[in-house]
Amino acid sequence: MSAERLLGLGMDLVEIERIEESMQKFGSRFLKKIFHPAEVAYAESQARPATHLAARFAAKEAASKAFGTGIGKSLPWLGMEIGRHSSGEPFLRFHAAGADLAKNRGVSRALVTLSHTRTHSAATVALLGQ
Repeated sequence: MSAERLLGLGMDLVEIERIEESMQKFGSRFLKKIFHPAEVAYAESQARPATHLAARFAAKEAASKAFGTGIGKSLPWLGMEIGRHSSGEPFLRFHAAGADLAKNRGVSRALVTLSHTRTHSAATVALLGQ
């Protein structure tokens, strides 16, 4: 079995206030365009939902940077989902076009880290494969 190698690395930083403003201005339309229902449900179970949504927004941007594609047809917002293991560790799951892109690029694993302060959320994504 050969070792995995780093295929891509991306990082993003988001102002939580920007997500709060989008939530207020566009409501559920914004949430449904960017986030899977499980992401919204998790965020809404927390004291400050926008903090957790901003972290997931940052993770999706970081993944698009790791692929070098940006958000678009080959990697849409809903082509990926940030979940959380029972241990608290975040994970990245690809759907539809995102899953196709990951398969075509030889991605066998995606590692994700999330962090936040009172004003910002950040994420880093590493794509690993053969």
